[in-house]
Amino acid sequence: MRVAMFGYQTWGHRTLQALLDSDHEVVLVVTHPKSDHAYEKIWGDSVAELAEKNDVPVLLRNRPDDPELLDAVREAAPDILVANNWRTWLPPELFDLPPHGTLNVHDSLLPTYAGFSPIIWALINGEERVGVTAHRMNAELDAGDILVQRSVPVGPTDTATDLFHRTVDLIAPIVRESLDLIGSGRAATRWQAQDRSRASFFHKRSQEDSRIDWSWPADRLERLVRAQSDPYPNAYTFHRGQRIRIVSAAVSEGRYGGTPGRVFIPEGDGVVIVAGADAHSGRHPGLVVRRLRTDDGTEYAATDYFRTMGGYLTARP
Repeated sequence: MRVAMFGYQTWGHRTLQALLDSDHEVVLVVTHPKSDHAYEKIWGDSVAELAEKNDVPVLLRNRPDDPELLDAVREAAPDILVANNWRTWLPPELFDLPPHGTLNVHDSLLPTYAGFSPIIWALINGEERVGVTAHRMNAELDAGDILVQRSVPVGPTDTATDLFHRTVDLIAPIVRESLDLIGSGRAATRWQAQDRSRASFFHKRSQEDSRIDWSWPADRLERLVRAQSDPYPNAYTFHRGQRIRIVSAAVSEGRYGGTPGRVFIPEGDGVVIVAGADAHSGRHPGLVVRRLRTDDGTEYAATDYFRTMGGYLTARP
């Protein structure tokens, strides 16, 4: 089949490489210009450079709604569009243009976690599995019929970085299987409608989403720290007016009561911070901060940074 691809960052790069390695012909690539957004500089393998290296025509667009782009896709005459990590909505005059429409590849187990940063949100929420879904694009974002879906388990110490690497490795086999099913006609009996009663949709993450709220329970805070693992912007809080980034943490073995954010007591290889909206009850664990990083990039063991107990970690200076 003749394939036109819309994609960005490492997700798009892996998708394009899978297409180039297949028996299908890549006739056009559309990708975004480089961005200064913190989350768009991570996993930044260039789709444009890969396309140019393989002599595939490439267009740079922030949005896909100009007549020149639509004309270019028409002239390329693709049998199918394949999209992965395209950051804006594609209009129907594009996604319905090829005979086989558009196959979108999304890094969540749809219908849950449509939208942005699905692995991070899923890890924060304590999901047991994450994965990748290939589905037919329609007018509602990430809502079309599913063709192929694969998942991986989330371990108790997994970070978002770990899960990124495991899920991005699913892209190539999913793309190959999906196009083989579509090209052979076997996909006709495989499409499955999404159960929209289970659907959830998440916004892009920003600096505000990494700010620690000490009223959260300790287990959710521990997952937030793992979800904001390097190279993602770390979960952060403030101590005596200075921002500190939490690099490693655990749920305490003991139960600690008091006011959320209190720098309380050493436990094991870290320092317990009181956590939870009902921390006053003393019935719940705190968060053991093990390692932290200051804004100048210096990393400390928490036991070295917090020389004395007392005081509070706060959401703002």
